[in-house]
Amino acid sequence: MEQNLSQYRIFYAVAKAGNISRAAKELYISQPAISKSISKLEDGLNTTLFTRNSRGVQLTEEGQILFEHTRAAFEELSLGEQELKRIQEFNLGHIRIGVSNTLCRFIMVDYLKGFIQQFPHIKITIESQSSAHTISMLEQQRIDVGLVAEPKPQKNLVFLPIMNIEDIFAATPQYLENLKLREGDEADIFHSGNIMLLDKNNITRNYIDNYMSINHILANNLLEVTTMDLLIEFARIGMGIGCVIKEFVEEDLKSGRLVQLKLDTPIHKRTVGFAYHANRTCRALNTFLSFCRHR
Repeated sequence: MEQNLSQYRIFYAVAKAGNISRAAKELYISQPAISKSISKLEDGLNTTLFTRNSRGVQLTEEGQILFEHTRAAFEELSLGEQELKRIQEFNLGHIRIGVSNTLCRFIMVDYLKGFIQQFPHIKITIESQSSAHTISMLEQQRIDVGLVAEPKPQKNLVFLPIMNIEDIFAATPQYLENLKLREGDEADIFHSGNIMLLDKNNITRNYIDNYMSINHILANNLLEVTTMDLLIEFARIGMGIGCVIKEFVEEDLKSGRLVQLKLDTPIHKRTVGFAYHANRTCRALNTFLSFCRHR
């Protein structure tokens, strides 16, 4: 746009008012300043926009064409300002969250419940997928935030920790008793028992495989399960010894429904939190992160 926006604003005000003095009052500027601005605009466009008469000014044919376009432009600007005001008043916005099924059920749902109660007008989209896929989407800025176990340091990602989780091996008391009766008290549980792990597409499985390799633990009878929910259920019904997240089976452990196996070397705890791209920011995302920090 070659002309100054303020010149178009003055032109628009004069065209609506049909009178320079009324436009001057609306804009809080002098009549000479308005006349000078209109003259500059006409010179810049090389056309006459107004004709003067005893009652004020009237648009020329060319002026009417320009007025229609400026009216549309300023109406759009006004709508934009109203939309921003509405966003501020009602905390509107949209957040795209990536999370695995396990973390969504056991952690995210609780956070979302409180957040939605406090900010009901923010739209939320959940991308349910593996944590590895979530991290990839964060790097590509295809989502705003992801709930994941703390990833390896990456220059573009910021991590907000919210809790620690502990991986444990657990089974029903009856399963362990039957295993001892069948194999003897001195039997290697990992050698003789049915060990249940998440499948290899899961970051948790990679973490446990690394632990077992370092500690020379070999599972002879291995059952791979696609989700933590199923793994926990299989452990509850006595199918074997499941590698589960302790915080997700607290009630089972307290009631004695499941028993935690004692390991010579405990599995190091992991940190779960919200990761987001350092260069990605918006009002809704900042609101969500602030909520999570102070929860």
